[in-house]
Amino acid sequence: MTAVEPIAADTERLTHWFDQHGAAVRGYLRGLVRRDDVADDITQDVFRRAWQARANYREQGTPRAFLLRIADRLVIDRARKNRPEFQLDEMGWLAAEPPDRLPTPTAGVIEKESRQELDTAMELLTSSQRRVLLLRFYSDMSFAEIAETLDCPLSTALSHCRRGLLALRQIISE
Repeated sequence: MTAVEPIAADTERLTHWFDQHGAAVRGYLRGLVRRDDVADDITQDVFRRAWQARANYREQGTPRAFLLRIADRLVIDRARKNRPEFQLDEMGWLAAEPPDRLPTPTAGVIEKESRQELDTAMELLTSSQRRVLLLRFYSDMSFAEIAETLDCPLSTALSHCRRGLLALRQIISE
């Protein structure tokens, strides 16, 4: 086996990861930082870090959880450095969804108002609750994958989700 073969295999694996999980990683980041340009920069950093760590990568868990863990750590690092683009406690939510494809203008207005209401409610959650809910409902991860991504016990991930959902129900009903 030549030195080129492992690099080719690593390149193919990372390309596959990007194709399969790139949108989920970017959507998660977009939901946290609420800015397309920052989410794009961090997404690029996630895959750069994954490439740099390729020699140490071991198949444990899922590649998506591995990539989202890198993304989560990069967001926390940026927030700690007090970057002007966002603060971790002030991060909001925005679902990375395709443009409205609603049949009527009234339905579009209602959908927009609902998103704004949810956006406002998500901002009132703790950072941990918000991150778990984004990973669960917008990255479609299992609780085991969320716990792995956030480096916390499974019970903690479940607790953050439950408390976050209860808080959202209360906030929205008010």
